Amino acid sequence: MTARYRVRVLPDLFLALEAQLPQERDDTGRPTVAEFEASDLLNIVAAFESLWDELPESITGRPDYRKLILTTRLAPYVVVRGQLSRRDGVIELYNIQLDFAGLVDPDDDEHEQDTDEE
Repeated sequence: MTARYRVRVLPDLFLALEAQLPQERDDTGRPTVAEFEASDLLNIVAAFESLWDELPESITGRPDYRKLILTTRLAPYVVVRGQLSRRDGVIELYNIQLDFAGLVDPDDDEHEQDTDEE
């Protein structure tokens, strides 16, 4: 049986979400902070609860720091970092990075912008 851990989301993660997502719907097509928190964040917490021991270290040589890399319902590229608290053994999620564009090939001419055009 796989161990299940308790997970808490730290304020820094919420601040990171607020810096990356709008508070209200806009024309970018990105979800709002509230939509992400009510949907994808719940699934991320559940993944950390059950997969902690299988996740890669986010700091080499520090098994108490792990990261989850995934695609969610609302964001195609997500990295979440957590730390196992020495105080009480709870996983603390402290950072999240969202990428809606994905990686761009620097040799791909389609992604170069012509600065002479108005």
